[in-house]
Amino acid sequence: MLCERLLSQDAGGLQLCLACRSMRRAQAARSALLASHPAAQVALLQVDTSSVASVITTAQEVKLRYNRLDYLYLNAGIMPNPQFDVKAFFKGLFSSRVVSMFTTGEGILTQRDGVTPDGLQDVFATNLFGHFLLIRELEPVLCRAGRASQLIWTSSSNAQRSAFDLEDVQHRAGVQLYSSSKYATDLLSLALNTRYNKQGLFSSVTCPGFVMTNLTYAILPSFPAVIWTLLMPLLWLMRMSYNTFTLTPYNGAEALLWLFKQKPESLDPQAKYHSLTSGLGKNYTLARKMDIDVETSDALFEKLLQME
Repeated sequence: MLCERLLSQDAGGLQLCLACRSMRRAQAARSALLASHPAAQVALLQVDTSSVASVITTAQEVKLRYNRLDYLYLNAGIMPNPQFDVKAFFKGLFSSRVVSMFTTGEGILTQRDGVTPDGLQDVFATNLFGHFLLIRELEPVLCRAGRASQLIWTSSSNAQRSAFDLEDVQHRAGVQLYSSSKYATDLLSLALNTRYNKQGLFSSVTCPGFVMTNLTYAILPSFPAVIWTLLMPLLWLMRMSYNTFTLTPYNGAEALLWLFKQKPESLDPQAKYHSLTSGLGKNYTLARKMDIDVETSDALFEKLLQME
């Protein structure tokens, strides 16, 4: 959806490269983009951010194809084997926690992790370390004197400090895997700004709001369709008061598109840029301070360097 919105607003000259794990889905996305924008330049690359070898191979290919990258959108993410607490869900549905429950999953979701062939925790590797390694490998085309480049992350309102442990950055001992990885994303973005701004590279973090995607529906596989039929009017009604209920991928991409139009030097490295949708359907972006600090972000960056 982001690519569609970019192509709809860009006057020309935009070169897109979709780096995807599934080439079948990538081809389908490319075909859909070209159907509505026949003159668009849309290239494809295969990458699996959970695999160190795949990330390095992809980075090498990028450097062969392009002499610079102006924007790098980092949004690969997984939430494996989510365990949904139905009782807690319906209890929270009629409590003061309902908004927090929908937007963060707090109290109703836990996950079970796996281990990659590289020996890394799957969620950590896919959601964080693979992106970190990709950025490091792409430094020659991202860091260029006299021209700014932007890293734009898709984080989450589920990024909670309480889920993250600096002594267990892979979250081996916990059950809030997704939340930990997204909080680490927020920390890493700050650390990247500290280290790379002078080289012309800037990093920002976004939150799409509560969006109904395939991942959302997959979390509740046992729910019959009638439940969603009943819930959707409630979600639309809640948006009248809580604008984090963006609901559609189009609305959820608002902050990603807004950052594309900004001068990166003017952005706040400690803010998360939220996609929001008013009760009347108007999309806008709002910056909110993140619950992060420089000391912890620097410590995480050093740990990732050691792992690299």
